[in-house]
Amino acid sequence: MTFNDLGLSPPLLEAIAASGYTTPTPIQEQAIPHALQGRDVLGIAQTGTGKTASFTLPMIEVLSRGRPKARMPRSLILTPTRELAAQIADNFEKYGKNHKLTMALLIGGVSFGDQDRLLMQGVDVLIATPGRLLDHFERGKLLLTGVQVMVVDEADRMLDMGFIPDIERIFKLTPFTRQTLFFSATMPAEIQRLTDQFLSNPVRIEVARRATAAETIDQFIVKTQGSDPKSKRAALRAAIDFADPQTAIVFCNRKRDVDIVARSLTRHGYGAAPIHGDLAQAVRTQTLESFKAGETKLLIASDVAARGLDIPEVSHVFNYDLPSHPEDYVHRIGRTGRAGRSGVAFSIATPADNKARAAIESLIQKQIPEKDFGVAEEADAPAKPAADASDDAPAEAKSSRRGSRRGGRRRGGAKSQEGARENAAPRENKAAREEKPAEKRNNSKRSGGRGKSGNEREHEVVGLGDHTPAFLLRPVPGET
Repeated sequence: MTFNDLGLSPPLLEAIAASGYTTPTPIQEQAIPHALQGRDVLGIAQTGTGKTASFTLPMIEVLSRGRPKARMPRSLILTPTRELAAQIADNFEKYGKNHKLTMALLIGGVSFGDQDRLLMQGVDVLIATPGRLLDHFERGKLLLTGVQVMVVDEADRMLDMGFIPDIERIFKLTPFTRQTLFFSATMPAEIQRLTDQFLSNPVRIEVARRATAAETIDQFIVKTQGSDPKSKRAALRAAIDFADPQTAIVFCNRKRDVDIVARSLTRHGYGAAPIHGDLAQAVRTQTLESFKAGETKLLIASDVAARGLDIPEVSHVFNYDLPSHPEDYVHRIGRTGRAGRSGVAFSIATPADNKARAAIESLIQKQIPEKDFGVAEEADAPAKPAADASDDAPAEAKSSRRGSRRGGRRRGGAKSQEGARENAAPRENKAAREEKPAEKRNNSKRSGGRGKSGNEREHEVVGLGDHTPAFLLRPVPGET
């Protein structure tokens, strides 16, 4: 089957051919004819199967007839992230170049004034994240009573991000006569409840078994004997050296670790850049463009930032952390091996990751082979002298004054420091203990939390921050 067989008009087929596509993917082949007939569609497909074109193409066809009114968009597409919204907008520009359709993006990081002006002119296609859409609605700048077609993309990620109440509210603001195209990689109970409530006799299209990894991806586990971050970063560098990727995405579970890993790789001579939700939109856009252009080799990302990004040339995926949900592992490695291409995925696994690894292997129904790069010994190596130890330490490890003041009130030995670590700032201090190698923690206990000094204004007190003062890193007489 070709796109000519799906019922699309000649101008749209011309735009598709100009984009270099001739054969639809399975979900496009099944979803587009039903969408053109006005049916509700429930599409279940994993990342990289062509979901975006399966709803943008029929929407362009439907919207080619009619004109928009001020503040009343004719169609609405909801996405969980700014990057995915921008990617969908690119698809509309590419496939709709022979149609005079207007489009607006409602996402964070863009001026409200610019968005308001577009809405007042009237738009055929409105692409939005739920929060920004409701902001405009509550300000009286937007009406949803004219929506003919509504799309919800990456619904399971919406659930993970806590957007389901917003999605329900938005559904209720649109006409019940609308056509709904609903897409999700998985169908947890909450998503099923949503589709049962708001979709009308939908055509269910499922193109792959739930949460399965593509056969074109070679998967490997890189084991470390220690769980400390320094040995994990050493294992990551060894895997990157072995794989020599053209372009790769490195996944971390926490935004804080995204920054740390990016800085560590940069200090060791790798071209790396972070992308996560706390960065300004302009920075995220520039980072993504640099990565797509091949100027940045390694993109260090959180799940939310990377979900839905259309970057077809990713050769490798590295999991610095194994995800806590096995389905996320499938979505992560799905960034490579797309559209029939081959890909490779390496995952760093510490002894603490045995349970997560077992859950992943159970889900994908295969055992992931191991690669040994001989980096386990580094975890047990003596601490470097102070001048070298900072080489792998994150820049953000420089102290906060608040941490120093807190440390000054709690001195007098390892026991009192343990109390401070558990009671003063549990989240921050837990992360600090994970970041600090075992030998440094032992040294901090021997020091007993010495009283306030001039150095406390420059460095965190031991045990209460990310940075260990240089004088505590000197070897203790009699130890090796």
